Amino acid sequence: MKKYIYSALLLIGSFGVIAQNSDDVEEVEVKGKVLYVDQVNSLKPPVPILDVPQSVSVITDEEIKNQGFREIADIIRYSPGVNTSQGEGHRDAVVFRGVRSTADFYQDGVRDDVQYYRSLYNVEQLEILRGPNALLFGRGGTGGLINRVSKKAEIGEAFGTFDFGADSFGAADLALDANFATSDTTAVRLNLHTDSLANHRDFYEGERYGINPTVKIVAGDTTVDLSYEIADHERFIDRGIPTANNTPVESLKDVVFGVKGLNLQTLEASILRANVAHDYSDSGKFNMSFTSSDFKKMYKNLYAAGYTAADNTVKLDGYLDPTERQNMILNANVVNEFSNGSTSGTVLVGLEFVDTDNKNYRYNTFFNNRAGKDAGEPTDQQIFNITRPLDISKTSTGLDSTVDYTTDLKSSSESDITVTSFYLQGDIDFSDNWKMIIGGRLDNFDITVTDVKKAQDQSRKDDMFSPRLGVIYKPVDNMSLYVSYSESFLPRSGEQYKKLDASGAALDPDVFKNTEIGYKYDIHDALTFTAAIFDSESTRAEKDNVSGETNEIRGLEVEGVEIELSGDIDDQNNLTFGYTSLDGVTSKGTKQPRELPDQMLSLWYSYQANETFGFGLGVTHQGESFIKDTSNGSTGPALPDYTRVDFALFINASDNDVIRINIENLTDELYFPHSHSTHQASVGESLNARVSYTRRF
Repeated sequence: MKKYIYSALLLIGSFGVIAQNSDDVEEVEVKGKVLYVDQVNSLKPPVPILDVPQSVSVITDEEIKNQGFREIADIIRYSPGVNTSQGEGHRDAVVFRGVRSTADFYQDGVRDDVQYYRSLYNVEQLEILRGPNALLFGRGGTGGLINRVSKKAEIGEAFGTFDFGADSFGAADLALDANFATSDTTAVRLNLHTDSLANHRDFYEGERYGINPTVKIVAGDTTVDLSYEIADHERFIDRGIPTANNTPVESLKDVVFGVKGLNLQTLEASILRANVAHDYSDSGKFNMSFTSSDFKKMYKNLYAAGYTAADNTVKLDGYLDPTERQNMILNANVVNEFSNGSTSGTVLVGLEFVDTDNKNYRYNTFFNNRAGKDAGEPTDQQIFNITRPLDISKTSTGLDSTVDYTTDLKSSSESDITVTSFYLQGDIDFSDNWKMIIGGRLDNFDITVTDVKKAQDQSRKDDMFSPRLGVIYKPVDNMSLYVSYSESFLPRSGEQYKKLDASGAALDPDVFKNTEIGYKYDIHDALTFTAAIFDSESTRAEKDNVSGETNEIRGLEVEGVEIELSGDIDDQNNLTFGYTSLDGVTSKGTKQPRELPDQMLSLWYSYQANETFGFGLGVTHQGESFIKDTSNGSTGPALPDYTRVDFALFINASDNDVIRINIENLTDELYFPHSHSTHQASVGESLNARVSYTRRF
């Protein structure tokens, strides 16, 4: 607790030290045009995405509303280079160019690695960066990352919006965004929301609440942003349906292999954020951010672990998994301009300190009666007849059945993690045509994992250097060609810090590398075309099962092409088009990787017919993907390719009133977007109509 107090005092003290100049601070409108990290670290107009040597997609809050997005997974459907993973029905899970992650999420550039479904009510823009990026965002970004940019109070502005929506499944949501100019140098903004969840699957329901007040204070050349967010979520967990003959069993599409009350996720979170920016000279700026968060997450579930078509039975397994995590993250950097003859640019030097305490438990399911052999003995898996809804009061052989989650403790761990980082980056302009970004980050990662059940400790320290290099050539101002290389790493404890066994403690972290060649062209101010060719690979150290020696193997290599065209064609026509082609191998080329569609395509076109009416049409296509790694030349459990069509109608009833009608899955396509394992294929949402209303005031 003392370290949190000391860090808070340091932050508060810095307000007084650096808040001295009384000049006004100019606000720059950069939403959708600039990455958050480049906006924060800018001295003059921030670096436009055109000059970022990396594949990037930015989605604004207005685009989120128009397309009816309610989850991060909805946005991913329309983004090249990324696809969704199931996340076991209780968390955001993304596949960045073949690399699965439940932890490479950030909020305002700060790591947000707890497993949960993130709300979008307070998002100004959402940024998807593809390829490893440890330099500015810190440890993580193994295959890419998603950064949510929060809505912040705005000086000198008084505005607000009220949003309400409901759909034909029975879901409803309400959100409020209000900004108040409390003086010439201060402002307050309040964002809050409540969601009532529902979809096409039996028993699926949930409630989400969130409130996020923010304060901005300007004192001369110093700007302070304060934020406090509270989240309270609860939802039913749906793990999908079994497979047979290497494909999901379509006849079971309406059966939920879970039980109300036994498939449940809850989350309670409080997040305090403070940011200080001080221009201490015409060519220098100091930035500091402080984040303190407290998460309590619980999920328990039953899921299909086996399926027998002949007698129409399912084997159920499950577990209870509570996690408590406290994070404290302190980041400070200095950015300075330099000029030496024809060469100019900026240099960024920064330090970051992360302290995380994590507690996790795992209880197996405990069924009282085993079916078949050893009948009547307790078991962690049980076989039931398939009915709708499932009846787990009787086994498939007619024995009475009960289950609890508190008898069989599988594991209990407590992790203490500290990360101290130093990073350096230079943005160098050699001429009007040639630019370079070069830098690196040195992370000292120290973790101790206590196995409470076994009363054993395992520790590991790593010093890892993550380089980044990008060279940009601009033949004209609105066009860039680039080549880039970047690295990141993942500690042996995994992205959720749960395990560090004896062999893992002795091995090096996993390393992720990305080489990329790209082209960006601003056709005009509001329309951009980008294309990238990339090669990414991850290397994992493992011990040889025979000799016991450590051998490095290449865990995954993915090559691909990404294309994106996004923006306003003219005053009436808007287009977002994305295409991805992927090809990957695992384990030195012996297997085809899971969750890697060979092709993905997305298209969103909107047309504003007049001042009152507009419409949008969306198409997404995902090619076939394997559910698990599959040997070359053989078939395995797979998700069929699918095409989904969406439609939207926009009605501007007045200058301040907007009505949106979104028709999702217009053709009522039966599809399976992702799966966690062989018998857990998610059933995509059926035809659904959503009506939403926005009132500006």
